[in-house]
Amino acid sequence: MNNEQLIVKFTDYLSWHRNYSQNTVSAYKNTLEKLGKKYSNLLNISTDDLRKYLKSNSNLSARTISHKISAINAFYNYYLKEGIIDNNPADGLTRPKLESKLPNVLSIEEISNLLNLEVNTPFDARNKAILELLYSSGLRISELTNLELSNIDLDDCLVRVMGKGRKERIVPLGDYAIEALKNYISNYRSALNKKNTTYVFLNNRGTPISRQFIFKTIKEECTKKGIKKNVSPHTLRHSFATHLLKNGADLRIIQELLGHENLSTTQVYTHISNDVLHRDYNEHAPR
Repeated sequence: MNNEQLIVKFTDYLSWHRNYSQNTVSAYKNTLEKLGKKYSNLLNISTDDLRKYLKSNSNLSARTISHKISAINAFYNYYLKEGIIDNNPADGLTRPKLESKLPNVLSIEEISNLLNLEVNTPFDARNKAILELLYSSGLRISELTNLELSNIDLDDCLVRVMGKGRKERIVPLGDYAIEALKNYISNYRSALNKKNTTYVFLNNRGTPISRQFIFKTIKEECTKKGIKKNVSPHTLRHSFATHLLKNGADLRIIQELLGHENLSTTQVYTHISNDVLHRDYNEHAPR
């Protein structure tokens, strides 16, 4: 098999047997295709070759390099298990040390300000429903863009999403999100549904909104509201989890709501809450 065939076989395995998300598969494929342009036979390169390749990408961030190593390592592990190669040349690679960054969060006051949208048009109603849903249920942006009408149960106040690894989970909806979704779906969505689609959130052409559009919409709303923080869709997810924890929610419940496979991923929110605790103490303690 040539490099292209090797990569296709591997990415098909990730998609159909490991249930990796489309974004992850695309990222792995992109990494391997770039490596394949450097070496004509991906199954016949050494650890030193891989080190030289990664060194040539030294201008990239430590996190990006780490992601590349993950893709390369998974590729060779697959062909090792298939019995095509005798060893994994990526075993000798050292991952760069990643700086531990706490995710950015908005205060409850900033959230209230951001979500206070005046609704006059179908676009206003759609944007308000998007923001309310992101904060109310902590959805990932890809989960939101892929939502269909059948995924939302406004009577039982639930939304069903397909998360990472194609794992389905049920997430409750808050009152404000239910109100915004009912208004958008019942009164405004039909004006955008030019192609008779079942996707919930549509653009002006009647097709599903993109990730880039949601990023842009949130940035614009933050500018209007004077919010100076660097806010993304994931910021609303982080804020959702942090506010739940701050108000006494159990960490394992938050893990379930966010769709985290490991509790260690969710535990980052305990660090955020501790930071908030120290900040509040320093601001308000008498001495």
